[in-house]
Amino acid sequence: MWIFNRSKGASGFSYSSTAEQVTHEIDGSGLTAIVTGASSGIGAETSRVLALRGVHVIMAVRNIAAGKDVKEAIVKEIPAAKVDIMELDLSSLASVRKLAADFISSGRSLNMLINNAGVVGIPFMLSKDNIELQFATNHLGHFLLTNLLLDKMKETTCKTKREGRIVNVSSVAYCMFTYREGIRFGKINDPKSYCSFWAYGQSKLANILHTCELTRRLQEGVEITANSLHPGTITTNMFRHLGFFDGLVSKFGRFIFKNVQQGASTTCYVALHPQLKGISGEYFCDNNLATTTAIARDVDLAKRLWDFSMDLVK
Repeated sequence: MWIFNRSKGASGFSYSSTAEQVTHEIDGSGLTAIVTGASSGIGAETSRVLALRGVHVIMAVRNIAAGKDVKEAIVKEIPAAKVDIMELDLSSLASVRKLAADFISSGRSLNMLINNAGVVGIPFMLSKDNIELQFATNHLGHFLLTNLLLDKMKETTCKTKREGRIVNVSSVAYCMFTYREGIRFGKINDPKSYCSFWAYGQSKLANILHTCELTRRLQEGVEITANSLHPGTITTNMFRHLGFFDGLVSKFGRFIFKNVQQGASTTCYVALHPQLKGISGEYFCDNNLATTTAIARDVDLAKRLWDFSMDLVK
């Protein structure tokens, strides 16, 4: 069981390692990262630790007020921190396009894109673009954001000669809770067969498939990697829509789940650690390389999801 798998892996880190520990003595000065969902949970901790290591962090958040609170806390702790806030609602393709356009027009470089934001277990509802909300927020918004910012990342890597990294925060739910066929292309918006857990797992499988197909499509010679990860089960507010289960997590989670500092560690490891230079298309868990099930390695399914997603964002 993953709960008891706390020994160090090949990386030298483990389930219990914190984001500060896995980035110890790493200098991120001169790097710029966009972190989605940075106003709470592991997104906020990822932003804090990257800023601690000298990275210029762009917090892409839906709740500007909450984002400002996190930024103020980071700057209070780390006076030299470079942190900016941009508004982003991943359930709105228009909002995604606006952030990408505003960021590109700002003239900033982009070394890292950390697709972290997500929702879990919500009742059936549609996004502003009439797409099931978990699929829209967890996958499609990040898919579009990545595509829109990819040329900026390529430009940055060519100019700075430093590897660019795209990090997709997925979940082990991709194999524990998902529909039999993986991605229900013809039933994404079907309320009758909707299950909140399975829809969440579907969106997390999409994150991994997106990573694999993006890696395949990245041109040889372009120093940009794309990897996905499971951060662990963490006591954050992501379970707020799950009623009784949320109560259990709040009461007992600290005894069996990761805390936020541990939960952000694999994201920071994949984003910043030199051990991962040149490694792309992989899946990580507990700060180590992990294996995925066959459906997450299905090349044809990944290609089909890419084409399906492109049609949705047109």
